Amino acid sequence: MSESSNRPPLSLSPGQWSFTRWRTIGQLEALDVNHPLFSATVFLQGAHLTHFAPKDEPDWLWCSDIARMEPGRAIRGGVPVCWPWFGDPARNAPEVRKRIHTDKAHGFARTSLWKLEDVRESAHEVEISLSLDANEDFHDTWSGHALALITFSFSVRGCQVALTTTNMSSHPLAFSQALHSYFPTADVGRSRVLGLGDSHYIDTLRDWEYCWQEGAVYFEGETDRIYESGAPMTIVTPSGKRKLSSVGSDSTVVWNPGPAKAAALADFRDEAWKTMLCVETANASGDYRVLNEGQSHTLGVLIGRA
Repeated sequence: MSESSNRPPLSLSPGQWSFTRWRTIGQLEALDVNHPLFSATVFLQGAHLTHFAPKDEPDWLWCSDIARMEPGRAIRGGVPVCWPWFGDPARNAPEVRKRIHTDKAHGFARTSLWKLEDVRESAHEVEISLSLDANEDFHDTWSGHALALITFSFSVRGCQVALTTTNMSSHPLAFSQALHSYFPTADVGRSRVLGLGDSHYIDTLRDWEYCWQEGAVYFEGETDRIYESGAPMTIVTPSGKRKLSSVGSDSTVVWNPGPAKAAALADFRDEAWKTMLCVETANASGDYRVLNEGQSHTLGVLIGRA
């Protein structure tokens, strides 16, 4: 995939932006938003949101302090975009799996260079839109042609991420995806997720056993579950609460690496599993989506105050 242009087209008139600036972080280009009411950081590589916080508040997202901002390397933390497949290719539905020509997890979007489409600013909100044309440039790893458009909307009330996939080919397109959101906590053992009770889930750590959730989801070491639910959720930590409201999703992934896997993960400190958790808005497992020619689907999440 060509990386010949990582600056906005002239029609966007970057000089007219009041709150948004280009910034080089490590070896990557990012858009830094410094609004009087909030701040945010979005990288062009991966369309990756790594920071959001209302004024005078700590970061609402968790990002590894040893994450390396390098071309072709996924950033550990924030909101990685897993697209056009989620997780292990072999664990995807046959319709999704047949298009994938690699054993790498989570698709290519999170390490691809996205194109800046627009920046819109007001006294109360900033919106940033990026696009990725998944065409023949990716034929070594995936068969298909789709356009991904992601829009980040920031305000003092929270941040919204909306990922729209449009099938640009003449054949049906099956895909899976997730907004792999990382959240901070002072103690994962004293944290929980509300809203997933009375739903089935797949426990990937128990050979993909089908299980039933009663009450809140707690974290006791490594956790990797795909819930059959897209209902509103609340993350409760010792520091407070966050509400998650999803659209276009009937599956939610809850993940924490636990101590053993944390020690093996790249760009992740051995003890960092104690201070983070992932609750991912998804189209995963049986919730994969199929688009006919020209059809679109939007997966989105609003992260707000509880």
